[in-house]
Amino acid sequence: MNRVINALLIVDIGVVIFCFLSGERLWLINSQIAFVSSSLVLFASLVSYKKMVEQRVALGDDGVSGDVIESMDEKYNFDDDKDKNPEELLKEVKAEMKQDKRGVLEILKDSKTSLSLYRLLAYGVLILGFLYLNNNHLLHISSYLSSLAIPIIVFVIILLRKK
Repeated sequence: MNRVINALLIVDIGVVIFCFLSGERLWLINSQIAFVSSSLVLFASLVSYKKMVEQRVALGDDGVSGDVIESMDEKYNFDDDKDKNPEELLKEVKAEMKQDKRGVLEILKDSKTSLSLYRLLAYGVLILGFLYLNNNHLLHISSYLSSLAIPIIVFVIILLRKK
């Protein structure tokens, strides 16, 4: 994590120096708002995903549910042609799938990473930054979009170099 932070700071300093040398104040404002908000989203996603993995490991859930096709084959014995005709088998499978629908609690449990407070706040900063730039007629779309991508590219490069 420290390597990513250091790399992001170095790249951001490079972006600031480039904007100062080129004399583009608009690029500087757009790049900094986009860079900071994209970095916040990246780190918030990492933190929430890390917490989810740690909770699952603590509960002993490895996240592997097995092969769905194999489990259905064992249950309904698809290989045996003599038992039932395909229409009856299909009706039976559909009826069972309707009974096995997941409840709201299961869905919320699986979507904890997308509903974490960190990520929601980070996306809020991203949206507010964009709205600020747009409403004040400061939005320079090419510098904004390119600066949104920089933290993600730096993170991927750090991960690839680590291996």
